[in-house]
Amino acid sequence: MTLSELSGAGFTRQSIRELLSRGDLIRVRRGAYARADLSAQDPQAARTLAIAAAVAVAGPNAVASHQTAAQLYGLALLGRPDASPISVSVSSGNDRLLQGPPPVRIRHTSLPRAHVSVRDGVPVTSVARTVIDLVRLTPFRPAVVAADSALHEHETTKANLVRVIDTRRFWPGIEKARRVLAFSTDLAESPFESVARVVFDEAGLPPPELQVWVGDDRLIGRADFLWREHRTIAEADGALKYADPGRARLQLQRDAELRDAGFEVVHFYWRELMVNPAQVIARIMAAFTRAAMSRRAG
Repeated sequence: MTLSELSGAGFTRQSIRELLSRGDLIRVRRGAYARADLSAQDPQAARTLAIAAAVAVAGPNAVASHQTAAQLYGLALLGRPDASPISVSVSSGNDRLLQGPPPVRIRHTSLPRAHVSVRDGVPVTSVARTVIDLVRLTPFRPAVVAADSALHEHETTKANLVRVIDTRRFWPGIEKARRVLAFSTDLAESPFESVARVVFDEAGLPPPELQVWVGDDRLIGRADFLWREHRTIAEADGALKYADPGRARLQLQRDAELRDAGFEVVHFYWRELMVNPAQVIARIMAAFTRAAMSRRAG
C-alpha cells in the first residue's frame, strides 16, 4: 500500500511509524509499504515485492511492463534485467524516472483492457503485449530470445502476438516486431538455441530443422539443428551436457552412430558462439562440404 492508501484507511503518520518500529510493517521503497510477513529472503520473491511497490507508487492504473513484466512471467532474457530500472507503464501522465533503490522507469502508453493482466498479484501487461513491447524496442537477438521463450513455454501464441501488432500498427518499431514474430518459433528450447538461430541466419545459412529425430533405418537421436539436404547436424552444448561421464559416453556413442549413418555432426558452445561465431559457421560450412563430397563419392 502507498502512504496515501494507508492514510485513507485511517492510519496516521504516527501509527505508521509505530507499525514500522514494531516490525509489523516494512517500507519497500519511498511511499510504499507492506506487511512484514510479505518480506522474503528469496531473491525472486523480493524482486516481485519491489516490482509491486514500484507499480503502486507509479499511480492509478499502472502496470509492470517490458523486461519487468517478462521477469514476472519467467521469460528468458539476455543480459541482466535485475540491473535495469523497473519498467512500469501508465495510461495517463508523462514519461519519468523515479529514483530508487531500485529506480523505476515510467512510460505513458495506451493500455487497452485486453493488454492488461495480473501475475503474482501484480498488475502487468499481458504476455503478448509484453513480448511486442520488448521486441520492437530491443535489438533483434534479444528480441528473438524473448519471443521464442514465450512461445516455447506456451505463455502466448503467434495468433495473440499478431493481434497486438494489428491493434498498434503505427507504434515505433512495429515493423521490426513483425520481422521478429515471423522468425520466432516455439521449438527453440533455450536462449542458446535462439541466439544460434540468429547467428545462422545472419551468416546466410539455410534455416535448419529444430528438435528433430534423425536416422534413416532407425531413429538414433534428436538433433538440436538439422540441415537435411546437407546431412549435417549441429548441437548447442551447454555446460551440463558433459558433466556426467555416463551421459558424455552416450553422447559420443550417439555421434558415432550418426556419422556411421552418413551424418556430419558439429558441436559448439555458448562462449564460442558469442566470441567467435564465424568459427562456428565455418565448421558447419565445412561439414556441408564433407557431406557433399561423401555423396559424390558414394
